[in-house]
Amino acid sequence: MAALESQKLSPTEETEVQQWITTSERLKSSPSDTSILEKLNSHLTSRTTLLGTKPSKADVAIYQSLASAVKSWTPEQRTGQQGHPHILRHLDFVQNSGLFDLKIDDADKIKVDLDDVLYVKPHTDAKAEKERLKKEKAAAATTTTTGEGGITATLVDRTKAAAGAVKDAAVEAKDKAAAAAGAGAEKPKKEKKEKAPKPQKAPAATTPPLPHLIDLRVGHILKAIKHPEADSLYVSTIAMGDKSGTEDTSEYEGQICRTVCSGLNGLIPLEEMQNRKVVVVANLKPVKMRGIKSCAMVLAASPKLKEGEVDDHKGPVELVIPPEDAKAGDRVCFDGWRGEPEGVLNPKKKIWETFQPGFTTTDSLEVVFDGSLVKEAGKEEVGKLTTASGGVCTVKTLKGATVR
Repeated sequence: MAALESQKLSPTEETEVQQWITTSERLKSSPSDTSILEKLNSHLTSRTTLLGTKPSKADVAIYQSLASAVKSWTPEQRTGQQGHPHILRHLDFVQNSGLFDLKIDDADKIKVDLDDVLYVKPHTDAKAEKERLKKEKAAAATTTTTGEGGITATLVDRTKAAAGAVKDAAVEAKDKAAAAAGAGAEKPKKEKKEKAPKPQKAPAATTPPLPHLIDLRVGHILKAIKHPEADSLYVSTIAMGDKSGTEDTSEYEGQICRTVCSGLNGLIPLEEMQNRKVVVVANLKPVKMRGIKSCAMVLAASPKLKEGEVDDHKGPVELVIPPEDAKAGDRVCFDGWRGEPEGVLNPKKKIWETFQPGFTTTDSLEVVFDGSLVKEAGKEEVGKLTTASGGVCTVKTLKGATVR
């Protein structure tokens, strides 16, 4: 274990190790959680260790969380069609490999019978399958229904025949034109009519930017860890309603998530960042923060600076709290400025920088947009930050705060 503690990992690997350690802690209290087990088994399908081939303390943490539960697994749970054979293989590797230096007595090890395999997934020869589909496609493309005399014409034959017909028609037309020119007097040429200039299209009307272009959503922090390379940052895994396959997302515990870095370390305790709802800005352009790509921003409130004051980043800071019944992915908008958001905000247009100064809190601790603070807003109204059902986003104690 000492060797694992001192091994050098990249920032990405260090983050992944911390994520798996967090997962191991959840498994410790709930070792039969199907969603976590299925994700872990799937992850290990083509990997020897959690990092692929490199051993780490995360492998040991998963072993220590699951070993006692796996000892009592039925054969079906171990190697059945709905079982978790890759977890079993991984734990067996960890308990027997000298890489982890666990020194477990044989009596305490998980008993693994290599011959007791209930289900083996049928093997598919990818190369042969690809070749078969290629041949079928080629056959379908180059054959047609049988014509006269029972002969089947290929695509090449049809192409040649069509080309010949076009050539013959062109020659015939040329001969006819020559005969007509020689037979009679030359006809007077028609005067060409001048074409009227096409009316030019009016330029598309440009609509001024408004606060609704900022994609504000409810997010659910599934876990948060300290950034391995930056003392002031947390790295959070947040579900925010993205569809599977969306760029810059990954699956965690059955949910589609984004990785988000936030400068809240030292301002909000790490335990308060776990398994909680927040409000996120979901359409800022992703940026790398000390080696880790951050793909959204968590909204938080802090006291407004007085004129001449400098932000010392010492707080207090409070996370924006969505309505209790809000779900991850629910959009939140400011009343009076509802509308569809941009896909990804263009940094050159500075939409976030323009409207963020209007984000504030009221004496009743509600998060609002104050149009009087931003001339581009088009009206001097105050709109609450609400869900479609009318639930209002709030903060704990900070009145008249800046929200960003």
